Amino acid sequence: MKTRLFPLLLIFTILLTACNAGENPKDHLGEIYTIALDALMEEDKALNSDMTFISIDMSDLDGVDEEQKKTILRHFKDQYKVEVMDSTMDDLEKKGYYNPEKMGLEGVLLRIEKVDVKSKDVSLEGSKFKSGKGAIGMRLAVDYENGEWQLTERNIKWKS
Repeated sequence: MKTRLFPLLLIFTILLTACNAGENPKDHLGEIYTIALDALMEEDKALNSDMTFISIDMSDLDGVDEEQKKTILRHFKDQYKVEVMDSTMDDLEKKGYYNPEKMGLEGVLLRIEKVDVKSKDVSLEGSKFKSGKGAIGMRLAVDYENGEWQLTERNIKWKS
């Protein structure tokens, strides 16, 4: 009985190992966050109108080092040709970027609020804020397919 069980266990172990081979999302979080934040920017483009800046709240971007943060900021500066900064809503208010009369920003604030890393895919929840009457929240999925990280799902969770 033990003689038959060992080959089955060996085959099962090899199959499980093969299924887990590939890219580890934790090694590519900068790229994954960039893809997710880009998806937020592409949704409800009316929020992007007349924006003078993009603020990305990086305070919850776990697993991303300073160099990766700089790369993310540079990507958005090159892509959208506006000032790009790492700031929270509190920071923006303190710096005078929030207009209390309009109850909004002259730019947009992007946030990633929730991240669930699995073996070959990452589920995220994020938001884009311009004002109390102009904001969206989304669920996003980024998967490793065909040798690259790709946005595979985007669903609006809420809208104001």
